[in-house]
Amino acid sequence: MRWALVLALLPFAASANPFDGVYKQNANAECGLIGVDGGALEIKDGIFYGVESECRMTRPVNVVDMNATLYDMKCQGEGTEWEARAMFMKPADDGLIMVWDGFAFQYDRCSADELPKADAA
Repeated sequence: MRWALVLALLPFAASANPFDGVYKQNANAECGLIGVDGGALEIKDGIFYGVESECRMTRPVNVVDMNATLYDMKCQGEGTEWEARAMFMKPADDGLIMVWDGFAFQYDRCSADELPKADAA
């Protein structure tokens, strides 16, 4: 019985999002501020945290012959909810390319030195 549970949960444990990370909205962005103008964007645990919004990234589809994935996005923010599709792609450097219908963005990844330090316990 225990093995059945372990095998059932295995796909979820192995499904870490390859795009997880914190990304600068622009060159002067503050990496310690997630989800605000002038701050950073974050992808973590299947959720995209944008400016005053968050989107659950569902139904991933790999794009053939590209380091890219298409997601259904279920979003909420500023008192409204919406759904969209978005493609996430790794550029030649260590950042993120994000394509929404009609828009494309390229973000640099925040370095470990730019992120806030975790409090020591």
